[in-house]
Amino acid sequence: MTVRIAPEAVELLLIRLPLVEPFETSFGRTDVREILLVRVLQDGCEGWGECVTDYAPLYSSECNGTARYVMETFLIPALFGDPLRRVSDWPRRVAFVKGHPMAKAALEMALWDLYGQMVGRSLRDLWGGTKDLVPVGVSVGIHPDVPSLLRTVERYRAEGYQRVKLKIKPGRDHEVLAAVRGAFPDALLTADANAAYRWPRDRAVLVSMDAYRLQMLEQPFPPDDWLGHARLQRALQTPICLDESVTSLATLRLALRLRAGQVINIKPGRVGGYTVARRIHDVCRRRGVPVWCGGMLETGIGRAANVALASLPGFVLPNDLSASRRYWVEDIVEPPFELQPGGYLAVPTGPGLGVRVVRTRLPVQWSQTYRRDGEIRK
Repeated sequence: MTVRIAPEAVELLLIRLPLVEPFETSFGRTDVREILLVRVLQDGCEGWGECVTDYAPLYSSECNGTARYVMETFLIPALFGDPLRRVSDWPRRVAFVKGHPMAKAALEMALWDLYGQMVGRSLRDLWGGTKDLVPVGVSVGIHPDVPSLLRTVERYRAEGYQRVKLKIKPGRDHEVLAAVRGAFPDALLTADANAAYRWPRDRAVLVSMDAYRLQMLEQPFPPDDWLGHARLQRALQTPICLDESVTSLATLRLALRLRAGQVINIKPGRVGGYTVARRIHDVCRRRGVPVWCGGMLETGIGRAANVALASLPGFVLPNDLSASRRYWVEDIVEPPFELQPGGYLAVPTGPGLGVRVVRTRLPVQWSQTYRRDGEIRK
């Protein structure tokens, strides 16, 4: 079935959703998420996308303001050009825009959802997924004290998550890891530094983390410190997982060539969308490098796409794709994602994302619609 993608309109919406509990990492604390959503419309069908930018450029150089500007000024006009023969042509269509992978990924997600709706196929099937259930872990932010952290870890383990990831930063690392490992000697644990450490200053601190039997140590150094990661990996028994460093196929190949890590975290927003994410998966699978899908505090829209991605065969480690109620009192999609026995999420099988956005649950701060004929509606 040949379907050309030529949306008649694109709507951008900004919503504000409070988290169930604050989430703190080495680069900041989040209580409320300001989320930029995208809706594309064609032939009576609609597709939804979610931009993983935040209100400020703290995690990356992108933020909601830059994403909105780039979308309305460059990406949406490019979408209103000639019809796309395939959604996978989108990265080439917008290659003239340098950078801004999260903005590009949000529109691509909406296009995949739209296309799936039009042809009646799920993203899992369109992308070659092989799983009905994907294994999931939970990411635990930095806590004010160790007792509260231990209570949180105990709660998530009781719920059944397969793996617990602990956020760490200088001064909040060994005490945290020692306490959690001591309380849960058999737990599958990982630590995520979000680039908070420096080579060679923190070499000894990081090498001594081998004592905690971590599944992996995620992104200890800044994204461009390739040599620091490679040197640390030679000194560590614990596998290094690269996150922020891998932004493209080119950076993946550099990481593999330098042996800067042994595991790759794939975040579609960080690499520019699901077409590139799948290519990174394919390269890693051929090279025998394990991958998993990372989360960015998404609503059920982004979570549905990520769960579909994680159904590909190379995603062999527990993914950061927790149940909806981990972050939201009420998700904006139906059905919400619920943790299945054994620590899994079910892969949606309906057309496109396989979930329905409940418009009445969207706490919209502003919205604007752009039409192919050039009309703009607020």
